[in-house]
Amino acid sequence: MMANRSRSQRLTIVLALALLVPMVAVGRGSAPTEAQDKATISLWLDSTSGSETAECRIAAAVDPFNEQSDTVVVEPRLQPNRWQATQTALAGGEGPDVVYTPGPAFAVQVTEAGQLLPLDDYAAQYGWNERFAPWAMDLGKVDGTLYSIPNQVETLALFYNKTLFEENGWEPPTTIDELTALAEEIAAADIIPFAHSNQEFRDANEWFVGEYLNHVAGPDKVYEALTGAAKWTDPEFVDAITKLNEAQQNDWFMGGVDRYYTTTFADANAALAAGEAAMKIEGSWTVADLNTFFGEEGSEWGWVPMPSTTGDAIYDLGIGSTVSINKNAENPDAAAEFIDYLFTSETQARLVVECGDSPASVPLEENALEGVDPQYAEILVAQNEASAAGNYGYTTWTFFPAATRTYFFEEIEKVWSGDLTVEEYLQGVQETFDQEVAEGVVPPIPDRSVT
Repeated sequence: MMANRSRSQRLTIVLALALLVPMVAVGRGSAPTEAQDKATISLWLDSTSGSETAECRIAAAVDPFNEQSDTVVVEPRLQPNRWQATQTALAGGEGPDVVYTPGPAFAVQVTEAGQLLPLDDYAAQYGWNERFAPWAMDLGKVDGTLYSIPNQVETLALFYNKTLFEENGWEPPTTIDELTALAEEIAAADIIPFAHSNQEFRDANEWFVGEYLNHVAGPDKVYEALTGAAKWTDPEFVDAITKLNEAQQNDWFMGGVDRYYTTTFADANAALAAGEAAMKIEGSWTVADLNTFFGEEGSEWGWVPMPSTTGDAIYDLGIGSTVSINKNAENPDAAAEFIDYLFTSETQARLVVECGDSPASVPLEENALEGVDPQYAEILVAQNEASAAGNYGYTTWTFFPAATRTYFFEEIEKVWSGDLTVEEYLQGVQETFDQEVAEGVVPPIPDRSVT
């Protein structure tokens, strides 16, 4: 995620009673007296990695809502380990009125536990079905009923050292074959083709697995596998994982598998900015880091869509969180009013510009991204266009069931080590997926034909 701007206004942080774990309440000093006549709803904001991001979101969304609403006041609280705390609270019949989860698969879990309120009536009342891309609304449904709204749409792309490319006369690739040929040329020049690592985040494996699945086999094929019309063992997926494995075996990822496992993200970004590495496949959240490291080196970075077999621009979409209403909320109408405000174009634009958030799948007004890094704005526009047109791929953390997703990014390391063949690996994927289908825990997959 991009770095957040510091708030100009200091927020008063006061201790509040926690249900099960310590919690910090955030207020604005003395509340206006008319707030006593308003419906009050609660909202938890994650403070695990620091309070700056949460405070920025309060300033960009909660404070403006409270100032303009005559009927509702939102009381935000900074909550360490928000998701774990939310799960515990919901299980006890408590928790915040407005519920955030880390993504659709997590929303399905609490929905099936009967802890979230159906949102279909509110969607009709506020016109959410017309505001959001169809795939986004479908992703929040369980058995045809809407329970969550996907938030923070992210994508992945191919980032590269533009200065290095210009010095060597290299052109950004558009096809997988061009990417492979370019990586060979870069390696022959004693430069690392890809600044990739997972030392600090093992789940990073899924970025590369997912990109190769969608951009080699194709998103239509991934959709077929997710909906049971194809098998993960099909030749297209064998080809995709084989190409990913070849990249590792050729030492293209950070110069070798051992370095891939031991390099930090900061060192990988530093190598990319210094021209010691040439490219990286990562998410839109990396832009702030690129600006920092490239600024220090005095070099420039660029980006293109991740190359595909066909050369078509495909954007794999991921969801950073979802928003729902607690089934036990005392005033769900008030919660819905805030959620509607949260997902207006104006509020989403403020969250992008002021806090570095990724926007939900809602239209953004012209010039709404003024002040955002121009290349990041390009990525946001491209992913929103792909979202609206249905020309998107499937990130594992958004569309895949939990155990299958985990198998994909953990067991791929056995392929890289030679302990599993590509075919054995994909057979394990299929067996895991079949078990989750039988258990009914596959997240809702939006109908690709209606997006």
